[in-house]
Amino acid sequence: MAERPASPEGVGTAELMELIDRFESLLAASDVSELEVQVGDLALRLRKPDAPEGVQAGAGAASAHESVYEVPAEARIEEEPSGLHAVLAPLTGIFYTSPAPGAAPYLTVGGEVNSGQVIGLIEAMKLFNEIKSDVTGRVVRIAAETGTLVKARQPLIEVEPA
Repeated sequence: MAERPASPEGVGTAELMELIDRFESLLAASDVSELEVQVGDLALRLRKPDAPEGVQAGAGAASAHESVYEVPAEARIEEEPSGLHAVLAPLTGIFYTSPAPGAAPYLTVGGEVNSGQVIGLIEAMKLFNEIKSDVTGRVVRIAAETGTLVKARQPLIEVEPA
C-alpha cells in the first residue's frame, strides 16, 4: 500500500469528517477500546465511552501544536427528561456558541429561544453554518461546548417548549 504524504493541509474537512466516521465504525465493530491515528501534525484519537482514560494506543501524547479531536465511538443519546425538546445538529463539524471569540453567546441557560432563532454556528468545510432552533421555549441545557466537534443528530441544546 502506498504511503500518503504526511500533510493534513491536503485533506478537506469533508474528507476528514468521512474518515472520522469510518474510523468510528471500525472501532465500534472491534474489541479495541481506543484508536489513535496521526498524519503529520494532525492526530485523531477515538475512544469508546467505557474505555479507561489512561489507555493509549500507538505513539505518545500529542504535542502542543497538534490538533486532537476526541470523538466518542458511539453517540451518547441520553434520555430526555419528560417534556424537553432537543435541538439536534444538522451536520458534523465544530460547534460555536457565539458569533466570534469573546462575543456574547447566542443563548444562556434559563433564557428564552424562539423558533428560527440562531442558537450557534457549526464550522464544516471552512464554512460557518447558522444553526437555528426548531422550537420556542426556555433553554434548560446547552449540551455541546463551544469549540468541540459535534456529530450530525447530536443534541446541541435542550428546550422546555412554551
